[in-house]
Amino acid sequence: MRAIAYNKPQPISADTALVDVVLPKPVPTGRDILVEVKAVSVNPVDTKIRASTSPPGDEWKILGWDAAGVVAATGPEARLFKVGDEVFYAGAINRPGTNAEYHLVDERIVGTKPKSIDFASAAALPLTAITAWEMLFDRLQVVRPVAGAANAIMIIGGAGGVGSIAIQIARAMTDLTVIASASRPETEAWVKALGAHYVVDHRQPIAAQIAALEIGQPSFVFSTTNTDGHIGEIVEMIAPQGRFGLIDDPVALDALPFKRKSVSLHWELMFTRSLFGTADIEKQHDLLNQIGELVDQGKIRTTLAEHFGTITAANLKRAHALLESGRSRGKIVLEGF
Repeated sequence: MRAIAYNKPQPISADTALVDVVLPKPVPTGRDILVEVKAVSVNPVDTKIRASTSPPGDEWKILGWDAAGVVAATGPEARLFKVGDEVFYAGAINRPGTNAEYHLVDERIVGTKPKSIDFASAAALPLTAITAWEMLFDRLQVVRPVAGAANAIMIIGGAGGVGSIAIQIARAMTDLTVIASASRPETEAWVKALGAHYVVDHRQPIAAQIAALEIGQPSFVFSTTNTDGHIGEIVEMIAPQGRFGLIDDPVALDALPFKRKSVSLHWELMFTRSLFGTADIEKQHDLLNQIGELVDQGKIRTTLAEHFGTITAANLKRAHALLESGRSRGKIVLEGF
């Protein structure tokens, strides 16, 4: 099968940072299903791993953790899907990725592809939707009010892949007032179109902009990027007894300033369930099915913003470069081989 891979970490500018290769077609066992990949999207985790992680020995490392495709075969213990089913999912970080014609994945982290959108549009959704959903409902528990606080959530980095879907899920599934940050006219327009009630500029002090809205201190803050650069503003803006969650990787994070307000701190990594085989791993299957239903009901739309053509090393290198520039919005998708 055709795949895109690398054998040593390099800057994306290097000729061999990502290359086209031919590898054996995998065979499903246990509860795995084999998916014929139709489309993939690119996430910051792809760029971080490509730049830092070596595959063992002389092996090739295949990146990619978002895919939409068709079930080509099933393992002997699989029960959720059959050959021919259309699916979408985000894979597991400790297994080969989706940048290949065929991909093995545990069916318990796979959802039924929304019927109303194509493969490219569906591929934009899984990783970011799982991340946003788990943060909102499993970590921050946004349906549980914070006494005396504004029933509002501040999403830092609203125009990114996770922010773009978090805005929509919050609007579709809760009565929260959604405040999102953006820093350019095009990203401000993007988050407004996705449903943000208010937009603030994260290049300026955020807490003062929140105070100027006169809605009170938000119960929840969800930081998707540059958390270490905003931590002082987050401490100031969040309500006493509020809940703060983040998904990025600060070099250091001093949680002590949150003590005075008794703010709880929550990390989210959507790979945790698959990485550790948690008892509730199948919740990702269920929540992806719910996301698919919301899409088909017209309550959530794809966050596809850039279509970079077919799944090749050259096109994936362009996608990685754009993500690393920090100027992307929504999701970058590639489709077909």
